[in-house]
Amino acid sequence: MSVAVIGTGTVGAMALWRLAARGVAATGFDTFAPGHDRGAAGGETRIFRTAYKEGPQYVPLLREARALWTELERESGQRLLTMTGGATVGRADHPTVQAVLAAATTHDLPVEVLTGADAAARLPEHPLGVGEVVVLDPEAGYLRPEPAVIAAAETAQRGGAQIHRYERVLDVRPDDDGVTVVAEGRTERFDTVVLAPGPWAAALTGLPIQPRRVTSTWFPRRDENLFRPDSCPIAIRVGEHAYSCFPCVDGLGVKVNIHGGFPAVGSPEELPRGAEPELLARVRAAVAATLPGLHPDPVRVATYCDGFTPDDHGVLGLLGERVVVATGFSGHGFKLAPVLGDIVADLVLSRRTAREIAQLSPTRFSRR
Repeated sequence: MSVAVIGTGTVGAMALWRLAARGVAATGFDTFAPGHDRGAAGGETRIFRTAYKEGPQYVPLLREARALWTELERESGQRLLTMTGGATVGRADHPTVQAVLAAATTHDLPVEVLTGADAAARLPEHPLGVGEVVVLDPEAGYLRPEPAVIAAAETAQRGGAQIHRYERVLDVRPDDDGVTVVAEGRTERFDTVVLAPGPWAAALTGLPIQPRRVTSTWFPRRDENLFRPDSCPIAIRVGEHAYSCFPCVDGLGVKVNIHGGFPAVGSPEELPRGAEPELLARVRAAVAATLPGLHPDPVRVATYCDGFTPDDHGVLGLLGERVVVATGFSGHGFKLAPVLGDIVADLVLSRRTAREIAQLSPTRFSRR
């Protein structure tokens, strides 16, 4: 069997790795190269968590993903996942806090709920407001996205996969006997194609996936003993000031990603590389109000592009007999990427998977 994987970013690189691990002849195509700075795998760090606010149905997939992250680390020799623990910070009655607790209850996850002096002692970087709690998830941490994508791609190549770098795919033509992939400089035939184009998805899949800009900002610490990876978890704050916050990975700055208001872009190639003053004002206000251990003016700004679906859940499944689609993971797919790649391999080889992915079905949308 021969398989083309269109896109070698977050999910595409993992699909190549898992296909190669099963002995499938897989060929990747990318407009750029694995680990590039235009797609959804940017930003230096990404969150891994198990008590999942997006729904308890993801928890079994997350447990499999963690085991596969460990396998990829072993095969690549790269450290990709650092388990620092994770904190959800907000009012006890906030829907996100309740969703995290519901996922923990459903799957018997070992979370802790802290308030008052206990929270201040355990998590001094994130002081609580009136009525707020901290939900601590020990099965959480951060991933290194760019090295992870490169590690998956290189491990796949060592397993026999090929990657055509800097070759934009112009057309994909499935028929009764196979699939023709037309790229700049070559046309090839395959038995099956996997569409994993990330924020480029709409044109190739016909699905309602909107490319949006995600902005990361980094802030200097007031005290180098704060936000250390060996003592500070990743954190998600909800409520008036909603953001994700990471430990100081590089020793210089603490990354804060403000939530909401991700502006649409026409295509990833049109991605603005800076941030508008309004966004910087929002994140400055959030840091000034809730993160007293940081200077509230960012010293670094970076942008990347992700594909968002109307319901903020990804797309993974069959689009016809010879097409598998895996894209549109709306800012929360990176942590799941290895198991998503393994599910792609299931679908390629048997057109089915034992994993529960009903919420990701492409048939829930009307194609244009």
